[in-house]
Amino acid sequence: ARMGRTLVELYYDVISPYSWLAFEVLCRYRHIWNIDLRFRPAFLGGIMQQTGNKPPAMLPKRGEYMLKDMKRMAKYYQVPVHMSTDDFQRIIGTSSLTAMRFITAMDMTNPQYLEPLSREFWMRFWSQHEDITQPENILTVARQAGLSAELSQKTLEMISSSTVKDRLKETTAEAVKHGAFGMPAVVAHYDGKPHLFFGSDRLELLGSVIGE
Repeated sequence: ARMGRTLVELYYDVISPYSWLAFEVLCRYRHIWNIDLRFRPAFLGGIMQQTGNKPPAMLPKRGEYMLKDMKRMAKYYQVPVHMSTDDFQRIIGTSSLTAMRFITAMDMTNPQYLEPLSREFWMRFWSQHEDITQPENILTVARQAGLSAELSQKTLEMISSSTVKDRLKETTAEAVKHGAFGMPAVVAHYDGKPHLFFGSDRLELLGSVIGE
């Protein structure tokens, strides 16, 4: 972090709608708060597996609440998440592994595209309800984010490399080490130690802890 600025890391996966909310809010606040925001693409499936967590909608009452909650949060934060009951099945039937490897490869080679690229993945999956698992759809997302066809193709070829796979595993393990059990996981490095905040509804608390 730059002198006197708090490093705030956002561990996220584009399959997580709450991650999108946290992402957009932190993107707005990094211009207001004295923070260095660092995006940490990780794999939610890996975190769930390593911590024994289960998708919230597996509990019907929690699923009902989540739908209402997401509607309110999306409206409040002005983020176009459109969620319906069908989405619970859609999430369970979708693996974000390829998408998160693609985003990781981009982070390693052209980090300046990380923000628009991640946003486009959320837009496609959560706003337009389109597929994000197939290579041709991943290339479409990359194009929407302003990447050249050549760069998109090159990045797609990187996702099967062990360097990219290992980096995603490492980032995911780091999130777990900080205490994450789901996404988004926001870690503020303040006062010589990491502070973990889970979810997109603890951001005012984050502000308070780091003196903002």
